[in-house]
Amino acid sequence: MSSVDRHDGKAVTGAEQPGGPARSRVATERFAVRSAAALLATMSAGLGFGVLTALVRVRWQPLQDADQAVADRVTAVLAEHSVLRDIVMAVTEFGATLTLVGVLAVGVVWLLLRRLPRLAVLVVLTGAGGLILNPVVKELVARLRPVVGTPVHHTDGWSFPSGHAMSSLVCYGILLLVFAPVLHTKARRVVSVCAVLLVAAVGLSRVALGVHYLTDVLAGWLLGSLWLAAVTVAFHRWRGDAGLGATGPLPGDVAADDRDDLRPVPERHAPTMPHPWRGLGELAVAWVLLAGLLIGMGTLVRAAGTGNPLARWDHGAVAALATHRGPALTTVLDVFGELGNTTAVVTVALIIAVLAVAVLRSRRPVLFLGVALLGEITLFLATAAIVDRPRPDVTPLDPELPPTASFPSGHVAASLTLYAGSAALLWSSTRRRPYRLLAAALFLIPALVAGQRLYAGAHHPTDLLGSVLLASIWTAVAWWVVRPVAGPAAATREVSAAGRRPWTDRR
Repeated sequence: MSSVDRHDGKAVTGAEQPGGPARSRVATERFAVRSAAALLATMSAGLGFGVLTALVRVRWQPLQDADQAVADRVTAVLAEHSVLRDIVMAVTEFGATLTLVGVLAVGVVWLLLRRLPRLAVLVVLTGAGGLILNPVVKELVARLRPVVGTPVHHTDGWSFPSGHAMSSLVCYGILLLVFAPVLHTKARRVVSVCAVLLVAAVGLSRVALGVHYLTDVLAGWLLGSLWLAAVTVAFHRWRGDAGLGATGPLPGDVAADDRDDLRPVPERHAPTMPHPWRGLGELAVAWVLLAGLLIGMGTLVRAAGTGNPLARWDHGAVAALATHRGPALTTVLDVFGELGNTTAVVTVALIIAVLAVAVLRSRRPVLFLGVALLGEITLFLATAAIVDRPRPDVTPLDPELPPTASFPSGHVAASLTLYAGSAALLWSSTRRRPYRLLAAALFLIPALVAGQRLYAGAHHPTDLLGSVLLASIWTAVAWWVVRPVAGPAAATREVSAAGRRPWTDRR
């Protein structure tokens, strides 16, 4: 915009434009209020943490009695409800070190793929500092874990402050500060509320499990807030001192170039699915036809029994593998068996979907993986329930396996759908040989999962054949309907919002 505009036939400078001084004054007032509020909140957090630490160190009896009463009451309630206990155990895993490191790693890889190394370093330093600071403070305070009347969980180490509470606040908080500015106001509020609720749930779950006092959790939140505020302000000032502009990972205060690169997809982009109803119809027809094929195949296999050479070989192959079991081989193959379970498949799918969006700047990879996995699990459940084929007549390595539902293999179908779909995304989005070799290597994972299921006595070879048909046909249908990756010519012509060539065309 020009610094001189026309207004009522007269030249009006930018300083004299209507609303200019008033708008500047309002912005200044808001900045002053927010800065004062942030300073007050930080001082309050520091004071609160100092007071709690002092009271815990001197073992102030009223505080200890209150902590013990809360711990005894909530653990007694949790001990009586097994379902609630399972939910709390699942919630507390969101604050586990392995989970937080994984979440931060995905965020860092996203930033590196978008060529934002400074923000990636900020995320690494903030998360690592929080994970290191907590055990140091624990050693200095040396508070013992709670001893409750009805224990429901056990863990080692000192109690004050709660590592889950502090680390979850730091890790999820820094990701929120980095990525939230690119969201629209309503979405930013929703994501912020969800992050706060998640951190609160993780902290309270530690009290419910009886492994931390309530004051441990409060101290973890306070110390985490102090560390997050200190690192954020330091990074903000460093960018200003380095001449990078007064920009930092503060809400609404991200540079224009960073904003474009942080945004998952461009503001203007083609619709994720131009004809959704037609796509749903095509998927529904394909699902019904494939379900009929699998159910028919499974029914024939089950009806064959052991009276023909193919059926005898089907049973004999599993029996032969069972006679060659050994502890070392069992340990190695069990690792690959875990890669096919529901938790692992969902976790890996989420990671791949996030990174695919980072690379391709499109929502279609997420839709493709979602359609592929949702169709796979529903086809598997329907086929297994109707066919109801007995497991192989050998001693299974997993005694908790249901005696039926052998056809098809859910582990093999899920792993093949996930890794074949991921390989297709990788192969189609780049022409670089190392990445295409990696795409081809991904097929080894479902192959090893299939070997483990045979070795463990969980499935017959024909069960695996049914899984291969299910996964390959349905993944191809999902790819054809969703079309998650543009053709090579279109990908080559694309330029990112920051004016850079897309990752898919780099050599």
